Amino acid sequence: MSDSHYYQSLAKSMMFTIILVSIAPLVLIVLIAGHQYGAAYEEKVTAHLRELVLKHDQSVDYYLEEKVEEIRVLAEVFNVNRLRDPRELEALHDALVRGHGNDFVDLGLVNSEGIQEAYAGPYRLQGVDYSEAEWFRMARERTVYVSDVGPGLRGVPHFTIALRIKEAGRDWFLRTTLDFIAFNKLVEDIRIGQTGLAYIINKKAEFQTTPNRDMTGEVSFLQRFVKGMDSNGERVWGRAAITTETNPATGKEMIFVTSPIKNGDWLMVFQQDTDDAYAALNRTRNLALVVLLLGTLAITIMAYLMSRRMARKVEKADSAKEIMNEQVIEAGKLASVGELAAGIAHEINNPVAIMVEEAGWIQDLLEEGLKVDDNEREVQRALNQIRTQGTRCKGITHKLLSFARKTDPTVKFFCLNELVREIVELSEQRAKYANVIIETSLADTIAQVQASPSEMQQVFLNLVNNAIDAMDPGGGNLDIMTRLDGDDVAISFADTGCGIPEANLSRIFDPFFTTKPVGQGTGLGLSIIYGIINRMDGTIAVQSTVDVGTTFTIRLPAVKEAEGGACEIRLNKEDTA
Repeated sequence: MSDSHYYQSLAKSMMFTIILVSIAPLVLIVLIAGHQYGAAYEEKVTAHLRELVLKHDQSVDYYLEEKVEEIRVLAEVFNVNRLRDPRELEALHDALVRGHGNDFVDLGLVNSEGIQEAYAGPYRLQGVDYSEAEWFRMARERTVYVSDVGPGLRGVPHFTIALRIKEAGRDWFLRTTLDFIAFNKLVEDIRIGQTGLAYIINKKAEFQTTPNRDMTGEVSFLQRFVKGMDSNGERVWGRAAITTETNPATGKEMIFVTSPIKNGDWLMVFQQDTDDAYAALNRTRNLALVVLLLGTLAITIMAYLMSRRMARKVEKADSAKEIMNEQVIEAGKLASVGELAAGIAHEINNPVAIMVEEAGWIQDLLEEGLKVDDNEREVQRALNQIRTQGTRCKGITHKLLSFARKTDPTVKFFCLNELVREIVELSEQRAKYANVIIETSLADTIAQVQASPSEMQQVFLNLVNNAIDAMDPGGGNLDIMTRLDGDDVAISFADTGCGIPEANLSRIFDPFFTTKPVGQGTGLGLSIIYGIINRMDGTIAVQSTVDVGTTFTIRLPAVKEAEGGACEIRLNKEDTA
């Protein structure tokens, strides 16, 4: 993965983490608060509807009871003879109208055969036979009976209150018709929202009031509210019972509040669409959703900006760290050059001494003259020798300068065997002074690796110098071996030095850890090696036994032949610069 992809991935990871950590509590709070608020609001709505229906339920019952009591008072104050007098009955009706408006439409006295003997009202109902009327049959069984709403003989919706009077061993029935419009208004007043409406039905699911909208298609559905009669024919209704049903006629979910009135003969029903009943709750939820979405958007934008900013800071810090690592590597290189200095100086001193000696010999020959004996041929030989030793010094200094030059981190394809040969040549003089014999065992069929040649040069030279230090002053053997190990190229440095104590093995790659005396080691060499090998996707391992020796083994991924070419290609001088 390239550096740009790495930092983009890091920014995305930080962004998603910030979003998750920030939004999760927000969503949790919204869900919990929304659930609690929704439950409380629904409970408040249902409680309000129950209270409203109970209030109107009581109003309707009170209205009917009031009318019944007024008729009962008339029956107690006036005897049948007075009630049979049309003028007396007319006067009573006029008094009721003056006291209660148009609630009492008419007033009549019916004998035991069902014939209305006296009548006061706007219709011509004198002498009408009610013997087949349901209210008459029910009134004979009860003392007071309030009928269902129906058109009756007059063809206008109304309902009747009938009171049975016993006088002189004969039954008489004082009846009155109540104004339907006034009664209907009691129920019409229950209006909540846009869809809330109330109505009254009887045990046959027949409307006793007029709903505010056409409900013809819902009659069959309403019959479910009038089922469940007990053996005595009395309605089993709860007081202000609330249910939520899906109305098949409209396909909408609705709230129904039902409550019995008129001793269970009628049922008051209030219905309202749930969307309408919970409109404020739905608006609040929508607002909360909008706030949540806006909050999520704001968090996402901030997370994006912050993650990019943090990724840039990390990239800058990594760049600074990389620069520092390069400086540390350069410092390690200089330290290695210092360790090589003595051997390099001796190696250069020999050819220089030869050149000085040959130059003096040429001077002596020139003083004798070139024509004496073989002086000209001898001068030519001395010059050739000076040229040869100069070339030798140039090669030595080139290797030293090549190594000391600033590290080039460019990754290339190259063969480790070539690099090992150069490091051995560069370290040969120092090893000779330390009585160390360097032997190499390089595989012929080794694959190429993809790495930085100059950095790998630093790795190998550090390991060789460490091995020589471990065998100083007694000397020993250093074996360098390369081989193909599966998909990796392995190179090992095995010395016969003092070894590393087991307690120190886990710390040898830590920066500034060293077992050398003060002033002789920085503790950065192995740390630098570890960092370089890691960057090349390789591994480094160590095995050591005190007083026996130490082996460092490096493994680097082998390059396929199609990618890197054959390993016979020799390393250019520039590749180790």
